[in-house]
Amino acid sequence: MAGTDPLDGYDAVVYDLDGTLAELAVDWEHVRQDVGRTLSDHGADPDGLDLWSMLERSRQEPTLAEAVEATIAEHEREGARTSERLGCADILLSHPEPLPVGVCSLNCEDACHLALERHDLDHRVRAVVGRDSVATEKPDPEPLLATLRGLEVEPDRAVFVGDGRRDEVTAERAGTAFRYVEEWL
Repeated sequence: MAGTDPLDGYDAVVYDLDGTLAELAVDWEHVRQDVGRTLSDHGADPDGLDLWSMLERSRQEPTLAEAVEATIAEHEREGARTSERLGCADILLSHPEPLPVGVCSLNCEDACHLALERHDLDHRVRAVVGRDSVATEKPDPEPLLATLRGLEVEPDRAVFVGDGRRDEVTAERAGTAFRYVEEWL
């Protein structure tokens, strides 16, 4: 409905980061190549695996998982430092001050904080959960649920704003309303 406040009925808003609030300057093909080298250096075969499959493969061995996570996170942190601010960041800043706002991202938590600081959003975001903050990542609901716990808001009282199907599935699994960035803007 035209003229309806998108916040009506919600006690909190949780945003995805990359592609929603900011565009991290990450060359994901370069990340894939670096992670492939990391796997090879640890005796694991990266052939035929995309980046997320390599990440999953690495989790079979704690030392390898740590090395792969560090490789990806390094790229994400650098990408956050040079990220571009997106229109949803202005929407976030227009929310009333008492409204709890969180970030739930597939990027590492450190990169989330760096991007939020770069774009002067950190003072408005009360809870940040990244890929490395909890044991699972989106589309598992736990990262979103952990963000909501940090905001002290029940899942059915919040809306999750994101840019992809993974975000939508995460919200569905968590019992949280979902809006695509385009709708939210």
